[in-house]
Amino acid sequence: MVRPPPEPRAYTPKHLAEKILQSKSALEGERKQVTVLFADVKGSMDLAEHVDPEEWHRILDRFFQILSEGVHRFEGTINQFTSDGIMALFGAPIAHEEPAQRACYAALALQADLRRYANELRLEKGFNFSVRNGSQLRRSRGSERSATECGADGC
Repeated sequence: MVRPPPEPRAYTPKHLAEKILQSKSALEGERKQVTVLFADVKGSMDLAEHVDPEEWHRILDRFFQILSEGVHRFEGTINQFTSDGIMALFGAPIAHEEPAQRACYAALALQADLRRYANELRLEKGFNFSVRNGSQLRRSRGSERSATECGADGC
C-alpha cells in the first residue's frame, strides 16, 4: 500500500511555518532568488536489496529526519520528497539575502551528519551507506518557469 505524501505541516517546524504564514510575499507570490538543494541515497535500490524491508524503512526514516533537520536549521523548506531523497528550497517561500550561502551551509552540515549516520550503520549493521557530493545541471522549460516547478526527477 502506497502512503500519500505527508502534508507540509507534518514536517515543517512551527517557527518556519509561522514565518511563511507571516510573509505576505510567500502567500501572494513574488519573484525571488532561489537556490535548490537535492539530496538522495546513491544506489538505494541496490542497498535496499540487502536489508529487510522494515529495516530499510527505519533507515530511510532516520535519513529523512536528518535531511529535514539540516534543511530547516538554515531556514530552507522541503519542496518535494522522493522515494530516497529530497528537493529543498532556500529563498522561498521565505526570502533571504543569501539563499545560495544558506544552501551551501546546509549541504555541509548534511554531509557531516549523514557521514556520522553512515558510520553508525556500518558499525551496527555492516551496511555500506556512503555520502557523496557533486554537481547537477537543472534547467527550466519556457521563459517564465521557476525552479519551484522543477521536480527532483527533472523539469
